[in-house]
Amino acid sequence: MDIRRHFGLDKYNSDIIPYWKTETLEAMNAFRLKEGYKTAAGECVSLAALYAAAAFIVCQIPLEDIYMILTPLHSQNFIYLQDGILTNNRRLVTKTMWFNGTAISNKAQRALRNENVTIVAHSSGYIHCLYENATIEKEYYREFSRKLDEYLSTNLSLAVFANFLRSNQNYQEFFQVCRECHGQPQFMKAELLFRYEHGSNYRVADKTFDKLLAEVADEDFVPYQLPGRIRCDELDDFIQKQKPDLRNAEGKSEFLKFVEPIIPNARQLVNDLADFLHTKAELPSPDKNFLPANPIEISTELTREQIIDYLRQKRKSNSTADLAFYAYRDMESCEYAPFIKAALERNPVSIRMAGSMSLEQAYSWLEKMPNTSIYDGGRLAQPDEVANYNTGDGLEKAFVMANVIRERNQEQDIEIIAEKNNIILKGQNKYRFTSTKSIEKQIRIPAGEVLNILE
Repeated sequence: MDIRRHFGLDKYNSDIIPYWKTETLEAMNAFRLKEGYKTAAGECVSLAALYAAAAFIVCQIPLEDIYMILTPLHSQNFIYLQDGILTNNRRLVTKTMWFNGTAISNKAQRALRNENVTIVAHSSGYIHCLYENATIEKEYYREFSRKLDEYLSTNLSLAVFANFLRSNQNYQEFFQVCRECHGQPQFMKAELLFRYEHGSNYRVADKTFDKLLAEVADEDFVPYQLPGRIRCDELDDFIQKQKPDLRNAEGKSEFLKFVEPIIPNARQLVNDLADFLHTKAELPSPDKNFLPANPIEISTELTREQIIDYLRQKRKSNSTADLAFYAYRDMESCEYAPFIKAALERNPVSIRMAGSMSLEQAYSWLEKMPNTSIYDGGRLAQPDEVANYNTGDGLEKAFVMANVIRERNQEQDIEIIAEKNNIILKGQNKYRFTSTKSIEKQIRIPAGEVLNILE
């Protein structure tokens, strides 16, 4: 599948793609309210944030050891634990798993193998491929690059080569497995043995290999060496004696000489094997202007309340801490202008769901929804969240109505008056809603582009 076409990005041919809204924990949890969903759900960037939070809160891994890696189409984390762990959607990928050659591991590799990394985010700051300035601590970024490279690289062994064959089935036909039976050698096609793996708990060439061989029917072995195939025991001897390093030309040449007499297009096999043994992540260049660090320093021993208080104190000196409250939708401590601009320019789902309804029908649609917000306190949902989950507080519904009105008439002045429980939206007509947010606010949105919002 063309992943860019899958996400509707094939019409963009530059390095820049549209910004995608992220999901809060409440929005992910509210997927249960959507038709066809029985559990919570989320996109990769939200799951990556959730993984990072879980690593810190549940596993008590220091923030300094957690990095978020974002590519144009995927988000994941790299965690300093043992040889490194990549959190990837619903899967934790250890270094051993990265190189096991299974279909699910191959899927986990797609972003780092095929895409440039756009952003690396860390508690000390970030580095972005397009920006000249980076706020991440330079030494942290250098260490991250080194450890990620180690995680993405492994030495050649027979077990790793078997994993390569598992991933690249087109090469299995050039190899055979040898075993001794009552002092006599017996041989078996490699592809046949890999088929036995599918219904077994045992694997080719690892510590369970002998148990896998014990499951093979005797008739699948033959008493003679199969022509046109490399014996895996001889391959093992070669690897252990020569220790070819396929990251350099000399090592590739040694391996090529060994396989070339048997395998057509042996050079392609060597190149594919070299790629399997080492993935080079295309990270943002370290040639940046690294600004003085003002890191977020949170101990795993702090309580939730202490962390929130610390971030509040950090807001004036750290933009990440400040933006966290906007992402949290904490409208009691944030300016409304960014929220409203997003509500009226970046919420197409609510407009689409209103469809061909008249404004009065759209108002009736909103009024029939449960009057319950997915957020507590003074936090507010965006219009698409109200529409997607079919529930919302009266103030949130007013913003949905404003979004529909503005989409149909850019020249319409809009005013939203929040008087605790009573919400009034003034456009060409008046619309009333009931709120439990106890917010007092008067907002004027003049006609034209959503820039001159008056609070």
